[in-house]
Amino acid sequence: MTKLLEERQMIRELAKKIAQDYLIPNAYEVDAKGEMPWENIRVLAENGLFGVHIPDEYGGGGADYYSQLVVTEEIAKGCASTSVALSTQALAMAPFLVSASHEQKLKYLPRLASGEVLGSFGITEPQAGSDVSGVKTTAVKDGNDYIINGHKIFITNAGEAEIYVFVTRTGQHRTKGISLFIVEKGTPGLSFGKKEEKMGIRGSVTREIFLENVRVPKENMIGTEGEGFKILMEVFNETRPVVGAQALGIATAAFEYAKDYIQQRSQFGRTLDQFQISRAKIADMFIQLETARLLIYEAGRRIQENDSQIPLYSSMAKCYASDIAMSVTIDAVQLLGGNGYIRDYPVERYMRDAKITQIYEGTNQIQRLIIANELLV
Repeated sequence: MTKLLEERQMIRELAKKIAQDYLIPNAYEVDAKGEMPWENIRVLAENGLFGVHIPDEYGGGGADYYSQLVVTEEIAKGCASTSVALSTQALAMAPFLVSASHEQKLKYLPRLASGEVLGSFGITEPQAGSDVSGVKTTAVKDGNDYIINGHKIFITNAGEAEIYVFVTRTGQHRTKGISLFIVEKGTPGLSFGKKEEKMGIRGSVTREIFLENVRVPKENMIGTEGEGFKILMEVFNETRPVVGAQALGIATAAFEYAKDYIQQRSQFGRTLDQFQISRAKIADMFIQLETARLLIYEAGRRIQENDSQIPLYSSMAKCYASDIAMSVTIDAVQLLGGNGYIRDYPVERYMRDAKITQIYEGTNQIQRLIIANELLV
């Protein structure tokens, strides 16, 4: 147990150092340019952070699930856009870990775990956001191949990634008619739309994807036909706490900046930290952060132990952490006053970056439905 804790701490210190040395100094520029932070991505790859939790035999670091949460939290503190590259890679690798064959894992995971290439998961469609079972992209069997046709929106890493997993419809049943397919960039019929201009995480690229008669061999199906929805739910159970850790990292960065600021800024002859209202605000922010941290790592523990309540704790971790990220970053902007609203100070960026964590990986409204369904059986 001591060795495991030491390993986690070493991984945290590595991620923290990378954030301090590489990410924080460049975070303003990444946001302003709105381009993929390839140099940051290269640093993460060189230090093995993309595949820290992937088993050794598939090219990863062989660490535990907690380590993935730790890395995501620290990288998000440094640069939220860069942390999206990390969390999206985890999302793209998750279906392989959950249900891919040994051969598929050997073929794709080493490239993804090393950061040699980026991955992407094509789920959302114009009429299928929170309702994943509403996907209309079709995969029709043609001999030993499948022909995929459809339209995906809001896809992270679209056009930048080399390996894609797509949620498709192979049957009429809303859930049992869904299957997952691997498609590599460059496959005829796979194309990408314009880059979306987003409020936050501006260094992460989001595009539409078009699939027009994309032919893939049946060996590119993950799991069996009709098993896609089940796999997807298991994937979300493992990736939602990662989004929670990302939200926690953003919120912690905002809290720490605001805390330091009010100890230096003076009004009415006193520093702001001497005013009771500021002190109460800092206390509330810290309570929220620590509660989120405990919930995220409790979800991580349950995932490690394959607990029966994983869906409940996974959704709670994602929902609560992202909600408090929004609350804490808004409070940080308020504590800085007018300075909090201008881009010379990072808290306005933290606030913009935090918002998406309430939306992707399942909106928080959907998380509350999942939580209620787990409780009211």
